[in-house]
Amino acid sequence: MTLYEAYAGELAEAIASGLFRPGDRLPSVREACRQRGISPVTVFKAYYLLEADGLIRVAPRSGYYVNPKPSDHRLPEPKPSSPKPGGIRVDTSDLVYDIHASLRQRSGVLLGSPFIDPTLFPLDRLRQSLVGAMRRLDPWSTVDDLPPGNRNLKRQILKRYLMHGTKLAESEIVLTHGAMPALHLCLAAVTKPGDAVVIESPTFYVALEALQRRSLKAIEVATDAREGIDLHRLAKVLENRRPAACWLMTNFQNPLGSLMPDRKKRDLVALLARHGVPLIEDDVYGELYQGDTAPASAKSFDRVGLVMHCTSFSKTLAPGYRVGWTAAGRFAAQVERLKLMMQLTGTIPTQAAIAAYLQDGGYEPHLRRLRRSLADQQAAMVSAVHRHFPDGTRVSLPQGGYFIWLELPKQVNAVDLFWAASAQGVSIAPGPIFSARGEFRNCIRLNTGQLWSPKVEDAVVRIGRLVARQMPRSSASTH
Repeated sequence: MTLYEAYAGELAEAIASGLFRPGDRLPSVREACRQRGISPVTVFKAYYLLEADGLIRVAPRSGYYVNPKPSDHRLPEPKPSSPKPGGIRVDTSDLVYDIHASLRQRSGVLLGSPFIDPTLFPLDRLRQSLVGAMRRLDPWSTVDDLPPGNRNLKRQILKRYLMHGTKLAESEIVLTHGAMPALHLCLAAVTKPGDAVVIESPTFYVALEALQRRSLKAIEVATDAREGIDLHRLAKVLENRRPAACWLMTNFQNPLGSLMPDRKKRDLVALLARHGVPLIEDDVYGELYQGDTAPASAKSFDRVGLVMHCTSFSKTLAPGYRVGWTAAGRFAAQVERLKLMMQLTGTIPTQAAIAAYLQDGGYEPHLRRLRRSLADQQAAMVSAVHRHFPDGTRVSLPQGGYFIWLELPKQVNAVDLFWAASAQGVSIAPGPIFSARGEFRNCIRLNTGQLWSPKVEDAVVRIGRLVARQMPRSSASTH
């Protein structure tokens, strides 16, 4: 047995015995060298061996951490939602703005954030692409590219669609200043004030804000934390209510993390086509899947141009660059006209920089690293929730993205929990902000896209204790 195999064996035994628990940080390479009198190469080889066996994971710029055991998933998943029937005018809560204000505190633990830890992005490579793109930028492109956007970026985007089995025309792609403008433009293209729009229950609060801005009614449809919206109930809504559009997240829905199976997406697209109802597909998390196979988009099953696929690079590559788009189907020309009236274009230099980055081939290796990191961080977070939250808690287990949804015991008030956690330097996203009716008062969303560390685990411990404080003493036991 080699020296590194012996050291790896000792650590594996320590993990199996519970001396190192899931989420614990292993000694750094320097610490291990000093404590054991071995070389850095020996430590690295031992850690690589443990990583290959699935016992530990590496967190960039943080260290090596023990992975949760597969048997750690003991808590049940959240129950499917059961929203009240009928449409409702949306009045979003000021709490959304309070949450975003709390995210400006870098010293806190931002589990209520909608963003991934920025250190997980290849910012240095993007900076080089931006500098190079600016050097090569044709001065006339700052005018020529205004209405359509950067042609090279469109070509790179079309190649990615083709790689996933969807062939589109360049004229269908409308580049925007991030995904949110794309979603707003698509909504404006197919609705008028007073119309009703189908949304999931719960749904991302950005959708609620968009409906409120356009004076639209929301029809909330039951949604499952595993497979997404209930198609049977959606069919009844389409028959009885005649909504103007649907706004859905088919892949790793925010906040539930649900993934609609591909067969269900096909059925969804066929159902909407029979009723002539457009689908605004918010797919910003579709590239952040776990495992080897990318999920399909609903757009890939669209044969009549009713699906308006919206996404961006903000969640996968460059959040600050604000480069998004929509593949808007039969509505592309109308969306393009609305864009010209409302925002004209995105920023030409950042579009050129991302086009250059994609063309150089760096995107796929980055995505593979990012997916592995997010999967490890989610596993550590779920394991910590199991260990530190009281009985009666339910937690989703998404197959991608970077959010988990917690359904807490009925006695817990998520808004009170938000304020109590904020006072301790921890942000969370309370359930009522994800509902047009302010439901899910005992639910919270946690962001698993933050680099896992003892500080993050301590934040989970604090939230678990705050949850327990809101419960009768006899029922507040934790795992």
